[in-house]
Amino acid sequence: MSVDRVDRVEEDAAVTAVAATASVPYYPVAPGVRLNVRSGPGTTYPIVKILPEGSRVAIYCQTPGTRVTGPYGTSSIWDSIASGEYVADAYVRTGSDGYIRPRCSS
Repeated sequence: MSVDRVDRVEEDAAVTAVAATASVPYYPVAPGVRLNVRSGPGTTYPIVKILPEGSRVAIYCQTPGTRVTGPYGTSSIWDSIASGEYVADAYVRTGSDGYIRPRCSS
């Protein structure tokens, strides 16, 4: 494979990654909430970071997990906001009580 071909493949991959990210909508976290981000879809998973008040999150996929009650109701839906990072959907204003994004693959 030529150097020009390798550069072009890398450029195409970068453009695809940016386009995929651009199409993922962001949703606000409930006002006044510092939200725990966990390593899996449940309250028994370790906290990997805490989002500050006023955060907005991109939801890439959703999966069932621990049932949680928050400002937007009670739900067992967990939102994947990055690889290995999940937040309880009950704390994110999605405008729906159900799934709004594809189910996460195992």
